[in-house]
Amino acid sequence: MKEKIWLSSPHMGGNEQHYINEAFETNWVAPLGPNVVGFEADLAHFLDNDVHVAALSSGTAALHLGLILLGVRPGDAVICQTFTFSASANPIAYLGATPIFIDSESETWNMCPQALEEAIKDQMVLGNKPKAILVVHLYGMPAKMDEILTVANRYEIPILEDSAEALGSSYKGQMCGTFGTMSALSFNGNKIITTSGGGALVTKSESIKDRAIFLATQARDDAPHYQHSEIGYNYRLSNIAAGIGRGQMEVLSERVDARRKIHSWYQTIFSSISEVQVFTAPNASFYSNYWLTTILLSSFEQRESLRLALESACIESRPLWKPMHLQPVFESSPYYGKTVAADLFQVGLCLPSGSNLTEIEKNRIEEVLVSFFK
Repeated sequence: MKEKIWLSSPHMGGNEQHYINEAFETNWVAPLGPNVVGFEADLAHFLDNDVHVAALSSGTAALHLGLILLGVRPGDAVICQTFTFSASANPIAYLGATPIFIDSESETWNMCPQALEEAIKDQMVLGNKPKAILVVHLYGMPAKMDEILTVANRYEIPILEDSAEALGSSYKGQMCGTFGTMSALSFNGNKIITTSGGGALVTKSESIKDRAIFLATQARDDAPHYQHSEIGYNYRLSNIAAGIGRGQMEVLSERVDARRKIHSWYQTIFSSISEVQVFTAPNASFYSNYWLTTILLSSFEQRESLRLALESACIESRPLWKPMHLQPVFESSPYYGKTVAADLFQVGLCLPSGSNLTEIEKNRIEEVLVSFFK
């Protein structure tokens, strides 16, 4: 049987082991230590724009803490992009708040500014002004942040940016993850860099970072004994996992370049196949890391046929995210927009995009694609 080609597998740079060994040698085997501090500093330096970073156990933890720090409480409304992974929406439910789902626009597949404003106006008429706007940079493609920020500022609603898929992407020269009041990053095993599992909360406020770390370490009061005046969480990243992250940061720019070259390679393959559209940045303002290269086909049937053809060749592919407002768990939540996200889900497919794809693997993928469309 052929070896499986994965959609996006971990890609080590080689220096991760140095930081891990150092943690063992110095006995920093805990959710604090020099690797945690160093990893946070590496991320802040990469993102630039005078940010502060708290390294956490997952991107989901970052979103959860972000919502808490924005004051979201049970019964509050939180606006959320519908076209995303469930981890964007689940923390809203953790807090007993109500997600208000917003459709995509067709150029970036991210939150539609017009539907966003419609939702805010409607909720305000109902006496339920949203507490936060959770916008996603899907598959590494920056959202239309100028337009979204204009709406958010008009109604004085803070933005929590889900940049889990967008580390290394930028909009008009500004890094994704630095637009909102806070933002979340993910270092899950399939992301552009990984810490095995992990995430980070990014903010421009040092006091918010300090508060996030306090809550992420069980909200322990400053006392000689264990005293807690509020509920905390076990959300801090371990020093060993952060060591993996430090090694990964050394090759982050290379990983972004590699993913972008894979995207260009797919564009070449599909350049003469009219029924396939490769999802590409609409103009030079949008710089995508192309975490995953995605395509649109002519029908659901064609999409499934290609997915199964790849599967039979031991090549992983995956349909686009199923919109949150179509998920059984969120079917009663309010939704604003048309059918952009739902239509994309029907005909879209994610293709293998790992920065560690070999030439042999690329040849295998190309052979299946060319054969299928012949």
